[in-house]
Amino acid sequence: MRFSVYQISRKGGREKNEDRMGYCYTRDSGLFALADGMGGHPEGEVASQLALQTLSAMFQRDAKPTLADPLRFLHESIIAGHHQLLRYANQRALIDTPRTTVVACLLQGNAAYWAHCGDSRLYMVRGEKLIARTRDHSYSELQHTISQVVPMGDRFNRNVLFTCLGSPGKPVVDTVGPMLMQPGDRMLLCSDGLWGTVADTVITEMLSRNAISDAVPELVEQALRNGGAKSDNVSVLAVEWESAEDSAGASDVSTESLGDEVFASTIQASVLGADPPDELDDAEIERSIREINEAIQRSSQQKKN
Repeated sequence: MRFSVYQISRKGGREKNEDRMGYCYTRDSGLFALADGMGGHPEGEVASQLALQTLSAMFQRDAKPTLADPLRFLHESIIAGHHQLLRYANQRALIDTPRTTVVACLLQGNAAYWAHCGDSRLYMVRGEKLIARTRDHSYSELQHTISQVVPMGDRFNRNVLFTCLGSPGKPVVDTVGPMLMQPGDRMLLCSDGLWGTVADTVITEMLSRNAISDAVPELVEQALRNGGAKSDNVSVLAVEWESAEDSAGASDVSTESLGDEVFASTIQASVLGADPPDELDDAEIERSIREINEAIQRSSQQKKN
């Protein structure tokens, strides 16, 4: 399995960054995830981090080195993240539960699988075409879908969601897959800070015509400019499948030499220690990636000896 990945998160005009993202992989399976902690509820950054930690921990437990049922894994791990938030709020006697959206993508074999809850999105681009996009769990998106059949009145605010992790009711989790992959296919995961101010056509065009290491920072800068002084947090993680090995600027990963038990992750292990920085990009996580690669090399050497 070979892929390139590039990710950036910016605080924008908000007081703090409540978005979190990251990826982890074994020899034959990769998990990429992004979560957007919801404002108006306590500790959004805790909610998004706990959701990602749960996904990563369950992936490490179950991918040996593949997942037997990727769609079931995605659904169960997202629901497990929801229960972690309820448990967190109960243990701390919080009046309200921290809440977050989440989108996650699994690449395994020659196929992609993904799931989401809320309005964090996944885009799949092949060549110059948008092959797939998740549909937001928002009343405005639901109204848009219905209005194509039945005329509707006033539009809902796009920020009003009918489901998320940490909500009182059981979250709605949509899953898709398997989607057969072709070399050069690109997956983009993002928070609403990107798609809220940058059109799908622009996202598709940028992702199809440029290297992901050029497309992602330009898209983020466009979102910040369009959002102005009160811009939302903007987070983007892009993956190119079976990418060329010389894809400049992106983190290139080839897993072919890994052992069955090797697991690597850029998702932080703890949310209760020091606060993570508000501005996250590949420069900030370069140290953790180097540590992962060194561990992989040590594992490969041990298997050869």
